[in-house]
Amino acid sequence: MSAHLREGQQKIVYDKFHIAKHLGEAVDQVRRKENQTLRAAGDDRLTGTRYDWLRNPAAMEPADRKAFAALRQSGLKTARAWTLKETAMALFSYQYERPARKHFRWWHGWAVRSRLRPMLDVARTLKRRFENIITYLRHRVTNAASESINAKIQWVKYTARGFRNKNNFRVAILFHCGGLDLAP
Repeated sequence: MSAHLREGQQKIVYDKFHIAKHLGEAVDQVRRKENQTLRAAGDDRLTGTRYDWLRNPAAMEPADRKAFAALRQSGLKTARAWTLKETAMALFSYQYERPARKHFRWWHGWAVRSRLRPMLDVARTLKRRFENIITYLRHRVTNAASESINAKIQWVKYTARGFRNKNNFRVAILFHCGGLDLAP
C-alpha cells in the first residue's frame, strides 16, 4: 500500500490518545478490583493512587516518583497492567511498520497471557483494529485539532446554558473558534 493517498481516497487512522484512554481505563479497572481485595485484607497501598497510574512518572515530584516506583515494582496486578499500557503505547514511537508489527505481536501475546481480564479485552479490541492503528505510522495524522475545536464548541454550549435559536449558536461558535484577532 502506498503511503500517499490519491484524490478521493480515505484512510482510517485510530488516534493514539483514544487508545491510551482505553488502556488507562483497563488499568483503572484492574486497580479498582485489586484495591478491593487488598483493602479486605487490610492493605491500603492502592488507595488514592488512581491518578498516579495515569500520570507520566517523569512529570511527578521526586518524592511522588519514588513512591510510585515502589508501587510499580511491588508485583501488584495493577503494576503489571500499567506496564502493559506503557509498552503498548511504545508502538507509536516506531518509525517503520515491520518492527511495529513485531512489537504489537509480542505485546498482544503478553497481554493475552497476563490473566488480567480488562487488558485482555483491550488487546482483543486493538488486534481487531490493528490495521487502522498501524496507519498512523504511514500518515502521522491525528484528529487532535478537530477534537480541540469540538471541546471548545461544547464549552460554548455549556457556558451559554442554551441559545434562543441555531443562528445565535452558530455565531457564538464562529466568535470563539474563528481565530479572530480582536486586539485594537
